[in-house]
Amino acid sequence: MAEQDLDPNDDRPAHPLTIDDYAAVYANGASPCDLLVELQRRLEVESPPGVWIALVDRAGIEAQIAAIEARAAHSVEARSAMPLFGVPFAVKDNIDVAGLPTTAACPAFRYVAAAHAASVERLIAAGAICVGKTNLDQFATGLVGTRSPYGRPSSTFAADRISGGSSSGSAVAVSRGDVPFALGTDTAGSGRVPAGFNHIVGLKPTPGRVSTRGVVPACRSIDCVSILALTVGDAARVLAVIEGDDDDAYSDFVAGPSHLAARLRVGVPSQTIFHGDAGYGAAYEAAIAQLRTLGHEVVALDFAPLHAVAEQLYGGPWVAERHVVVEQLLERHPEAIDPTVRTVIAAALSLSATDAFRGVYALREAQRDTRSVWDQVDLLMVPTAPGHPRFTEVDDEPVAVNARLGTYTNFVNLLGWCALALPASIAASGLPFGVTFVAPRAHDAALARFGATWQWSLALTLGATGRSSTIDVTSVDVAPAPLAQTETPIAVVGAHLSGLPLNPQLLALGAHCLEATHTAPRYRLYALPATTPAKPGMLRVAEGGAAIAVEVWALPSTSVGVLLASIAAPLGLGSVELADGRRVHGFLCEAHAVAGATDITRHGGWRAYLASLSPSPSGSASNA
Repeated sequence: MAEQDLDPNDDRPAHPLTIDDYAAVYANGASPCDLLVELQRRLEVESPPGVWIALVDRAGIEAQIAAIEARAAHSVEARSAMPLFGVPFAVKDNIDVAGLPTTAACPAFRYVAAAHAASVERLIAAGAICVGKTNLDQFATGLVGTRSPYGRPSSTFAADRISGGSSSGSAVAVSRGDVPFALGTDTAGSGRVPAGFNHIVGLKPTPGRVSTRGVVPACRSIDCVSILALTVGDAARVLAVIEGDDDDAYSDFVAGPSHLAARLRVGVPSQTIFHGDAGYGAAYEAAIAQLRTLGHEVVALDFAPLHAVAEQLYGGPWVAERHVVVEQLLERHPEAIDPTVRTVIAAALSLSATDAFRGVYALREAQRDTRSVWDQVDLLMVPTAPGHPRFTEVDDEPVAVNARLGTYTNFVNLLGWCALALPASIAASGLPFGVTFVAPRAHDAALARFGATWQWSLALTLGATGRSSTIDVTSVDVAPAPLAQTETPIAVVGAHLSGLPLNPQLLALGAHCLEATHTAPRYRLYALPATTPAKPGMLRVAEGGAAIAVEVWALPSTSVGVLLASIAAPLGLGSVELADGRRVHGFLCEAHAVAGATDITRHGGWRAYLASLSPSPSGSASNA
């Protein structure tokens, strides 16, 4: 925990923690130079061991501030083009920052970067200030945070417990409140496990959404740049700045849905796996209860197919990708590599090209077979880690403990999915417990919005700062926001309403419900004869109209044509006027079709009409 947050008698003003905090203090006249030079001094004096590999010095901070202030002075437009103006951030030391050494936590590998990594370049252009490079498991090979000659940071909640890795330093720096966000990487869970162990947010994008150009690869084909932050809103803003890069050969950026449904089917393991004394079992049950409190359905799933995929990451040929990076170093100076890392990567020497193709074939089959998960659920919720080990446990069993930590993380990138690690509670042990929500490919924006609602509902403290959360659930909608598909609002009046027979058509097309409302009082509603399933027809009239209950659904614009093709005459899509005067596309009926239909306008909507057909408690049909 940061020292300035521990002393209740300290009357100094609290330093900014979030992106909004920095924007507010600058709007009130604070100087970026004064604020960030003081931060730089504090990091040099107060940082615990093992967090930083290199800090930017005062001159470097002042030079970055001078650059953004010169740009801001040029025009109002130039200032507004820097949404992260004066916000400090940290960078995991396998990501290049121009002019600073990149070590990947291996001094013998050290080089001075000639250019920024693509993600860092975007952040600098957005006005952010890099304050230093953070520690990691060497060559990002590990989930423990202990495999580094630069020290072994501990969890901000327990000095005898590991920080998690490989993005160890980035997670600790954020949890302490030193920076609002930091870049990490995530191949097997390196951006999620340390987030869980330090009570912060770990956003792992869909592979290919964020460029890995300028990143020392672990497994280049599935690597992700991850974002560690105190709030989901801040992580989402950073994602919006760094996503997309056509110059990266592995770029695969697809805009997905912007929202998830209001009521979700959330998959959880039918059999959970926990290790140690962290109290995670009870904490996970409480997280499941929280899902139900929020109105979601919990669905127990067999995770055996996902665990089988996870085993391929280190048990299959993907370890050979790690060998590509260190091949010459391993041949010439094997002693320069951490012994455990060396053992893991040296396993590649026994693999052949044939083994590699066998692995690719097996993964393709697994990707095919696991797609059905998303027919059963909308999200997965798993424990971020099955336990929180002590340093002594890692020392006794370095490989086994690390392998256990990947139980719920290793499969995600291999399957091309996105994930968001979130704080869930402080367990009875006093240790932070986190869950990770996993979503299909390209659902990053929708997952962030869901995550903001989860974080807001719990109102936990931010990291180890001791400061209360004042999260606004709408924060992920503040520009910039992650790119999502354009959507078309559609007013539905009958069988497409929530829970009715044709609603699955909308869900299958990626639609989500925006609101339940009424039309303007200019419509009449009819029960159409001989329709299966039963359907109403809504007709706009010049006189004698009424307000009809409808739901407005947001449909991906690319799917409107598919919906239109599924609508049979006499129904169609037209312009529907809502009670507040807005006009949206919606279901209407051809006038000739109501000639022999029953006028049900007096019920005020299709759902109320169906309820009137149900037997009353006395056994007779209701006349309501």
